[in-house]
Amino acid sequence: MSGRRPHPSSPSPLPSRRTRGRRGGPTVLVAALLALATAVSCAPSRSGNGAPSAPAARTHTAPVVQGEAAPSAAAPFWIDPDSDAVRQVAQWEKEGRKDDAKLLRRIADRAVAVWPAGDDPEPGIRRAVRGATAAKRTAVFVAYNIPHRDCGLYSAGGAPDAAAYRDWIDTFARAIGDARAIVVLEPDALSHLADGCTPDEHSTERYELLSQAVGRLKKQPHTRVYLDAGNPDWISDPAKIVGPLQRAGVGAADGFSLNVSNFQTDDTVKTYGTRLAGLLGETHFTVDTSRNGAGPLPGNRDQAWCNPPGRALGTPPSTDTGNELVDAFLWIKRPGESDGPCRGGPPAGTWWPEYALGLARRAKG
Repeated sequence: MSGRRPHPSSPSPLPSRRTRGRRGGPTVLVAALLALATAVSCAPSRSGNGAPSAPAARTHTAPVVQGEAAPSAAAPFWIDPDSDAVRQVAQWEKEGRKDDAKLLRRIADRAVAVWPAGDDPEPGIRRAVRGATAAKRTAVFVAYNIPHRDCGLYSAGGAPDAAAYRDWIDTFARAIGDARAIVVLEPDALSHLADGCTPDEHSTERYELLSQAVGRLKKQPHTRVYLDAGNPDWISDPAKIVGPLQRAGVGAADGFSLNVSNFQTDDTVKTYGTRLAGLLGETHFTVDTSRNGAGPLPGNRDQAWCNPPGRALGTPPSTDTGNELVDAFLWIKRPGESDGPCRGGPPAGTWWPEYALGLARRAKG
């Protein structure tokens, strides 16, 4: 078991590091993002099709309005003004659930990753790029469409073949254009190779596709790419994921990502990530802190990844990580979206407001 399950952007049966180890960690990342803000904000906004309907009215205490204020140095990421959480806040306020709405702002007012729809990623990416550019922020994306993904479980599927995946990644990259973006590349893909879940006959193709995807995405001038490396509870020995990361092109990426959709604590992940980074020549990494505020569910690990009860939101998205190897804390899994039809949950990727409320209620701040 992977210990994580992804988020499809729409209900379905599925659901530079050019100077490795020599960048100045989060400080340089923040400086680069802020320096790019001026140049990008002067460029004409990009248009695209598939724009969503008008967002629900926002009545947040401290709303984020596109184009109003520059982001802080510690939290330079785009916040979707039309997310499920934003709409839920508006609905609950209308229904008189004021206290619940206030708690849910802990999700609605924070940046979460965009998981573009499998068949055509362009509309979702274009929308996020327009919003992020107008707000002088960095959009965070997840590329999740590798063939044979998720070993046939809740989010099984992906691109039908290698050619389709290459086309998909090319569309993904072109949609980003010259906007500032972070891409977490293919959650689970390498860990499923490392743990033997993905059959051997698919391994060579997968490594080639991941390496090509890194190369294609890095052609975009302001896109940072992090290859997913699972979590400490899945591949417990970091040495086992070193070879797969290298073969998949981590040397041409900006680093690796950890804890996507999982619940391992910040300290646990940073310790593991630091060990893995050392084995890779001080490679930098990001951490998904979206739901790790209470740590993992104790006891039976078989279902610990799937809608576990009693969990909490973790550290808000930030580049202020306190560790020179950790480029950012990110909310990659979208808090409040189901991991799959377990423990009474809806299909993977479906918004589950009461679960979201529980995460927010148990958050420390």
